[in-house]
Amino acid sequence: MSNWSDLTGEPIFGISLTLGAYVLALRLNRRWKWLHPLFACTGVLIVLLLAADIPYESYSEGGDLITFFLGPTTVALAVPLYKSLLSMRKHLKAVAIGVTLGSVAGLCVSSLIVMAFGGSKELLVTLLPKSVTTPIAIELSRQLGGSPQLTGVFTVLTGLLGSMFGPALLKLFRIRSDLAIGAAVGTSAHGIGTGRLARESEAQAGISGFAMSLAGMIMSILGIPLAIWLS
Repeated sequence: MSNWSDLTGEPIFGISLTLGAYVLALRLNRRWKWLHPLFACTGVLIVLLLAADIPYESYSEGGDLITFFLGPTTVALAVPLYKSLLSMRKHLKAVAIGVTLGSVAGLCVSSLIVMAFGGSKELLVTLLPKSVTTPIAIELSRQLGGSPQLTGVFTVLTGLLGSMFGPALLKLFRIRSDLAIGAAVGTSAHGIGTGRLARESEAQAGISGFAMSLAGMIMSILGIPLAIWLS
């Protein structure tokens, strides 16, 4: 028993478990295209940790190392963004307006949901930044007086659901333009949605990366009047 505890406490255990679960998730994604690998990977990890009675603290010794590389990975999205800039120059104004309206709409929908169910002020500020990339969302939640941990959960869920169903929903409404798809997914599903598009279309991923970055800046600016209004 002691040997098992020592093994699970090593960083290499969390890394190996995560990579193994992700490989399995990719295979599931090949069979069911709508199933996002991150969603499947998370589910597999939860089941394995519960079944083997492994404390999260032990897993996080290695899992946190993978989280550390999220920053450099996000920077890599600048490559498809740079390649898309030339074709996007003529439409920058339209994209900027669309991302701004999308960000404001996301705030309004979140507010309506919380108010409709009689949620508290803390829940409201926790949910408001859910559509921007996780580091920005968590920091905004902290400054507004929300729960950063819960904001992280809402943000990841938003990205997963947006990446799983967003492209299909856009196709259902016969939206085929790379510009429109990239802007919509980047605004609503941040980095997770952008990662999904990167596996299918470099052009869409570049536009989505731009929309994601712009949405983060817009949300940060909107955080100032929100902080005044909620104080």
